[in-house]
Amino acid sequence: MTTPLPENPPPSIPLNFDWRAIPPGEFQYAQVPHRPSPKTLLLAVVLFLLTLCTCLVAGTQFAVAYDQNEAVSFDEFVRAFKLFYQHPAGLAAGLPFALTLLTILLAHELGHFFACRHHHIRSSYPFFIPFPSLIGTFGAFILIRSPIRTTRALFDVGASGPLVGFVLAVPALVYGVLHAKIVPGLTDLQNVDLAFGTPLLLRLIAAWFHPGVAPGSLLLHPVGRAAWVGLFATSLNLLPAAQLDGGHILRSVSAHLHRYSSILLPVALIALGMLRFWEGWYIWGALLLGMRFLRVAPIYDPAPLDPPRRWGAFIALLVFLLCFMPAPLYIPPGSH
Repeated sequence: MTTPLPENPPPSIPLNFDWRAIPPGEFQYAQVPHRPSPKTLLLAVVLFLLTLCTCLVAGTQFAVAYDQNEAVSFDEFVRAFKLFYQHPAGLAAGLPFALTLLTILLAHELGHFFACRHHHIRSSYPFFIPFPSLIGTFGAFILIRSPIRTTRALFDVGASGPLVGFVLAVPALVYGVLHAKIVPGLTDLQNVDLAFGTPLLLRLIAAWFHPGVAPGSLLLHPVGRAAWVGLFATSLNLLPAAQLDGGHILRSVSAHLHRYSSILLPVALIALGMLRFWEGWYIWGALLLGMRFLRVAPIYDPAPLDPPRRWGAFIALLVFLLCFMPAPLYIPPGSH
């Protein structure tokens, strides 16, 4: 039995209430359950194991291509899938790539997860997305199930994942560059199945360890290729628009800039697709335009970020610039 509510209950909070008058940290939050339900944990574990399988296939393909001085081979990718029932032990060659990539992605999502826990925001466990592609996955995500009440919490939740993942990706990329092979033929885009773009961070590290060598001529070790995928995922997440991590960070800095960026950035991405940088930008531009029709929860405490978080936003911008690639992937016409 429940007590009926009055027909016109008085508002619990005055309409003209000034949230900025309350010092940060004095909000009372509802008690957050200690952990998500066991069913979601089971689902998260199953998805992780499936993603491990698809990443092992991708990693095995990268390992074979590395031994054969090739960037990638679609034929080896198909053969690697057959190893599941022909010779499962052969997939062990994919462990360096798979474990490195899953560690970076898991660190990224756990950064979000623990930031949510710190700010008493309900969230799910990290869910991985297995996919039989050349990189083995579409990434991972968490579901946020309660409002983000303050701009500082919005920043922490948005920035924690990319920054933690980036910190782990850098040493993996350094390892990949140190063990890279110099293969001049990789720069001939007509003789490769697929060409990978070169982010600014890779250019800087390559110039340090391999001076005078074109970055496009470096065949990364599979560990370095996993780091490359991690940087690519970081750059996509840090796009400053909509409800991406970069959008959360920009919104915590300026709601007006976030509103304009969420309109202009999708147009810019579609323009990159039209200029033949990467056809995938069509998908991302359309996705971000579609996100504009989703309801965005209000921020109840608009108190500006403190100086350390503003520095964190600047660091996030630097990370985005170090990771972003206008042409991340290129498949020559007539390739498999």
